[in-house]
Amino acid sequence: MPLADDHGVLAVDSGGSGLRVALGTAGRGALAQRSSAVPVRTGGQGIDPTHLMGQLVPLVEALAAETGIGRPQTAVVGAAGFSTLGDALRATLPSSLAREFGVRTTALAADAVTAYAGALGQWPGAVLAAGTGVIAVGTDLSAWRRADGWGHLLGDCGGGAWIGRAGLEAALRAHDGRSEGSAALLVRAREQFGPLSGLPGRLYPRPDRAAVLASFAPQVAACAPADPVAAGILRAAARHMADSAAAVCPADGEPSAGGEVCLAVTGGLLRVGEPLVVPLEEELARRLPYARRVPAEGDPLHGAVRIGIALASNALALPHDQTMLYVVHHAP
Repeated sequence: MPLADDHGVLAVDSGGSGLRVALGTAGRGALAQRSSAVPVRTGGQGIDPTHLMGQLVPLVEALAAETGIGRPQTAVVGAAGFSTLGDALRATLPSSLAREFGVRTTALAADAVTAYAGALGQWPGAVLAAGTGVIAVGTDLSAWRRADGWGHLLGDCGGGAWIGRAGLEAALRAHDGRSEGSAALLVRAREQFGPLSGLPGRLYPRPDRAAVLASFAPQVAACAPADPVAAGILRAAARHMADSAAAVCPADGEPSAGGEVCLAVTGGLLRVGEPLVVPLEEELARRLPYARRVPAEGDPLHGAVRIGIALASNALALPHDQTMLYVVHHAP
């Protein structure tokens, strides 16, 4: 269908490290971005839509003033934990977006889906998304496959929070004089968090503890070249992530249009650099020799923009699924 260049598109990426928002048009893509470092709360009803809207409204108002886009017709919200904790979002967020901003079509997605769209667009394949948490997703464009993404208490194995927690455990082992501790990580932990005797009281009550744990992952990477304990943590993280990728990208799975299974890796965790990236590449090559590695074209926020533009033009090819990619059309 014809697509107006000025069709407003609102894109949101909600993750363990905060909220990122882009506002643009279907014709020109994202025009401006804003962010908040406060992660959206999760409570007894799952992801809290009231807290999300409370952060989103001022960010969108600032973006609207900057871009002149007052009422976006399409909104895409990618949220960490949506597939398992998204009931409240599905129940109330589309109507809140329609009421507050005049949105007519809303897509709510797992952040893994927006990561997939950012990395591969609307092609078959698999994506490993590694940030505060870890999730792997794959699709043949008829259904989604997913592995991990169960949160920092039950899974997200190999992600930033997992690495940070393992690093702090090794630091506390050294603090106690137990075996398999790391004196180097103990020094780094004290520098970042202060006296470790008070760490549980400062960490456990925090609603953003996954992000706090993940903030220690760069310290683990910094110690890895000279510290075998830190290097072992990153090697184990790489094995966990490759395991998740293999679960959604099986050897007898559906190949892409080019006759191969395409695999992309994306996420902010990769910024810790070679101490993690090198063992991850080795593990992926070992576990998935049949997969063709391709660079990620963009990040989850870029993926949310892509989904929004596809929705606006009635060209969304990614599979709809209540827990992965949920689309609501509002009456005009």
